[in-house]
Amino acid sequence: MQSSGKVRPVRRQLDGLPALGVGLGYRRELAEQITANKQHIDWLEIITDDFIDDPQGFASLADLAANFPVVTHGVDMSIGSTDPLDMAYVERVAAVAAEVDAPWVSDHLCFTAEAGVDLGTLTPVHRTRDRAKAIGRKAQQVQDRLGRPFLLENITYYVDLPGTMTEAQFITEVLDHCDAGLLLDLENVVINSVNHQFDAWEFVDALPLQRVVQVHVAGEGRDSQGAGMRIDSHDGRVSAECLRLLTHLVDRASVRAAMVERDSSFPEDFTEILDDLNRVRAAFHGRTANASG
Repeated sequence: MQSSGKVRPVRRQLDGLPALGVGLGYRRELAEQITANKQHIDWLEIITDDFIDDPQGFASLADLAANFPVVTHGVDMSIGSTDPLDMAYVERVAAVAAEVDAPWVSDHLCFTAEAGVDLGTLTPVHRTRDRAKAIGRKAQQVQDRLGRPFLLENITYYVDLPGTMTEAQFITEVLDHCDAGLLLDLENVVINSVNHQFDAWEFVDALPLQRVVQVHVAGEGRDSQGAGMRIDSHDGRVSAECLRLLTHLVDRASVRAAMVERDSSFPEDFTEILDDLNRVRAAFHGRTANASG
């Protein structure tokens, strides 16, 4: 059914979502350790695209969902493109989400293809009201097909495209035109604040925090060689600044889930990741977290 206006009953779905706690991004390199330590991991987030075109991987989803609540997170929806939505891709995302009965589905507020050309990266969009309105319409279309809440994630960007709005204003405008929620990547906020010289706390406070469902936390990123930029690398311990920002956020918003994101340089000793989970759990529940490491 077509939606109209800015206030829709569907939005109440965000209020009724389960509180998952603190989880981990599922990576096949960590599969054995995750299974052995499942009592310490509240839930998992899988990369949807790792399973879409892999029949063997898809077949393993039922076992994964039998042991953990599972959320699906995509990288190739290209919601910010001026091209029409790839509905065949949306159908495949819906199939993965249905297989694990995901409480919500997420992807990035960016574009990865334009005019049929695959860009191979998460690319920021021009921040204008027209683009926000168009993206909001697409997000609503995705959510309506999924039959479950759809979240948009803020990305890191190294070139700040010209526009008429700040990033926080743009995110707010997009969400004003749909019922989608927000997956707030706090380390992306920290990295962007360093690279583009803005205050991370003020950025968070400027967002529609009632729409934040999930957060990502990760390592502080690497300094690029000689460029004076911080690179989003997801290859280290959760940063102290990210933990402090998480504490700031949960004091202001009813966040349903926090997730430790580690994509590479996996430690030989899984206790390093378990320690990160415990540090994030402390911050997520409003306790003083050990910010070392």
